[in-house]
Amino acid sequence: MQKLEIPNSEIKGPCAWLGADMVAHPERWLTQLSQEEIIELESAAIKFIESDKNIGELNQHNFILATLGPRLSKLRDTLINGIGFEVIRGLPINSYDQKMIATIFCGIGVHLGNARSQNARGDILGHVRNIGAEPEDTHTRIYQTSARQTFHTDSADVVGLLCLKKAKIGGKSLLVSVVSIYNKMRATRPDLLALLFEPIATDRRGEVPEGAKSYFDIPVFNWYQEKLTGMYQRQYIDSAQRFSDAKRLTSAHIEALDYFDQLANDPELNFAMQLEQGDMQFVYNHSLLHDREGFTDWPDAKDRRHLFRLWLSLEGDRALPECFKQRYGSIEIGDRGGIITKNTKLSFTVYG
Repeated sequence: MQKLEIPNSEIKGPCAWLGADMVAHPERWLTQLSQEEIIELESAAIKFIESDKNIGELNQHNFILATLGPRLSKLRDTLINGIGFEVIRGLPINSYDQKMIATIFCGIGVHLGNARSQNARGDILGHVRNIGAEPEDTHTRIYQTSARQTFHTDSADVVGLLCLKKAKIGGKSLLVSVVSIYNKMRATRPDLLALLFEPIATDRRGEVPEGAKSYFDIPVFNWYQEKLTGMYQRQYIDSAQRFSDAKRLTSAHIEALDYFDQLANDPELNFAMQLEQGDMQFVYNHSLLHDREGFTDWPDAKDRRHLFRLWLSLEGDRALPECFKQRYGSIEIGDRGGIITKNTKLSFTVYG
């Protein structure tokens, strides 16, 4: 058996934050667009829309951000080397149509990284909202329901969300540091820790690349080139046990996963934020887990909770271990992640 790569000490650094610190210091993660930056975004979006190009043709050369661009370069560094997330507030979306909002959001995205497909259809701009899907259905994506999600990572370096509509009640976004979970687990239950550095089967929920299994085997904790990278979705780990050839979860594995969940849900480690209309949240999947509270939606369909989502692959990012090819397809920096199947064709859908 291959020797497990496990760090031999507590991991320190800006990504090892605690929830209480983030609550006490929102200035570390909450930023505001200036009027000059808003005007620049509007001008760039209008110019691009008038060019009649497909939104998939957006790049840094046809969506120029001379003022905001350097700030987005700093954000990319915050994601990779800092606390791993940021919220940008102040975009006045009520004065835009969806095409304008989508163009601005995707335009910001191209200054951070390369967009990736979010499902087997090839959607690069995702729509996060409740469509009445059943959470227990093994083909359901949890973001298509109003149920509480669980802390998880997505199939890309970074996930970006733009809030179009809030729920009537609930739906807060939650974040927790993978490094802080590791540090707490190492200090309190080191006997369980090594089990989460072993490969664990995770269900693909029907979105299976050609020639691949219906699940992938990647550890929850991955220690590679002095970086700790998380990979986690508990519902999909549990549902992968339906496959007869998937590695069985022992009682010890289940205890380790349960304790991991307990720590992720510990308010000492995590914190919640309510995304307001126009807020853009960017989260680094390799050092953080994200979650969403359950919610009650508005009765009128036009008022219901709705977010745009981007998955991005970043230039200058960390290296990932070989096992990540199972989920990311490629581990080439700047060109990895997303969900690619035999029939996937990359596309943008503004109205979803």
